[in-house]
Amino acid sequence: MSNKAIKPAIILVRPQLGENIGKAARAMYNFGLTDLRLVAPRDGWPNPDAGPSAAGAGVVIDEAKVFETVEEAVADCTHVYATTVRERGMPKAVVTPAEAAKQMHGMISSGERPAILFGPERSGMTNDDVALADTILTAPVNPDYGSLNLAQAVILVSYEFFQRGDATPEHQPSHPEGLADKAEIVGLMEHIEGELEQKGYFRSEGRRDSQRRTIRNLIQNAGFSSQEVQTMRGIVKALAKGQKR
Repeated sequence: MSNKAIKPAIILVRPQLGENIGKAARAMYNFGLTDLRLVAPRDGWPNPDAGPSAAGAGVVIDEAKVFETVEEAVADCTHVYATTVRERGMPKAVVTPAEAAKQMHGMISSGERPAILFGPERSGMTNDDVALADTILTAPVNPDYGSLNLAQAVILVSYEFFQRGDATPEHQPSHPEGLADKAEIVGLMEHIEGELEQKGYFRSEGRRDSQRRTIRNLIQNAGFSSQEVQTMRGIVKALAKGQKR
């Protein structure tokens, strides 16, 4: 299997409700994860309540694997994260979802297979479950209310993994066609200033320079595209001609 095909396994340990499994599958699929593993689901598997909650993520539900124990579920994985908000008193590194995502991408690039454990909805994982993990994964949440439901926890971790590998730039230009170049912007500035000059806008010599700078800053900060510059120049030209009656 190529590195590009490797994605973290999402392992739900003793999940209780089929509806929650479906919601977790939906959360996974939103961010490109499909390796769902279930450890001893309380109501058995398949569960008819999972499909409707998955809302289109049927491929995740259909390909979910079931295991009797956590040991079996993580057998082919090289690094396991356990999601928990409780202090376990174990000598394990504790990381945030963002740091875990960074680490997992590094592992995958080296051919390793990471996995993330999520505990039962009501009680979370036991210490024996957590003992099988290499690292504890804890989300920084409100210290007065740190409870996340199963789907929320899955989507938080899945999102961090996805966005870490997403090539979409953090800052996306407001104009796909690109911004106008400086020559176009200066041309618009001079066009507006020329028309204002003819209309007697710059009446005070003492304020003339500051007024021009204010106008230029307004135009510069607008972030016009080439097409918008042409539109603005057309508007200025039409207004300069005066209203026909």
